[in-house]
Order: sequence, then structure tokens, then C-alpha cells
Amino acid sequence: MESYKIKRKNALPLGAAIKEYLQAARLTTGLNTRLIFKAWDDVSGAGQFTLKRYFRSGKLYITLSSSVVLNQLSARKEFLKEMLNDRLSRDELFEQEDKNATWVEEIILK
Repeated sequence: MESYKIKRKNALPLGAAIKEYLQAARLTTGLNTRLIFKAWDDVSGAGQFTLKRYFRSGKLYITLSSSVVLNQLSARKEFLKEMLNDRLSRDELFEQEDKNATWVEEIILK
């Protein structure tokens, strides 16, 4: 892996340097996916009932262990999607320009 050097005359604030490094190392997609999963746990409150999580092409696939929780969350899909995207938009590490892992467009519950 390449070493990352910042020249003194091109110094950046630490937050900007971290974002630049994540983009250069191509880590933004993985980080965005993890941030989406964390936001799901926080917003839905169903983290303990979530068996599997998968995100691809704007679709968040969630497998739940409880049919009762599945039924309750199914009725609130649009609200959950809005809350997820709102939470992600406020996160400083979420890279909004990433083409592989961007906003949640649809939630699919199983």
C-alpha cells in the first residue's frame, strides 16, 4: 500500500485529510455500508432481531428473526428510509458521492 504524505505547504485539516485518505485508499464504499448498517440499528431499534444485512444498488436487504417485528417495520418502511437517509446526511464520514454505496432508496424486509 502506498504511503500517504502531506506536504507542509498543502496541509489540510485532519477531517479533510481523513476523507481524502479514505477516497485514495478506496475505503469509502465499505465505510458507507457499515454506516448504513449502524444507522439501521439505531433508527429501527431492531438491531437485536436483525439476522442478516445486505446493501446493494440503493437497496437495503434485512432478514429479521421475529415475524412480529417484521410486521411492525413493514408498515413503517417509508418513514424508516427517510430517517436512515437523514441520519446518513448528518454523518461526517458518509461519502455522499460514492457510486457503489449511496443513499437508501428501498428497504426490503424478509
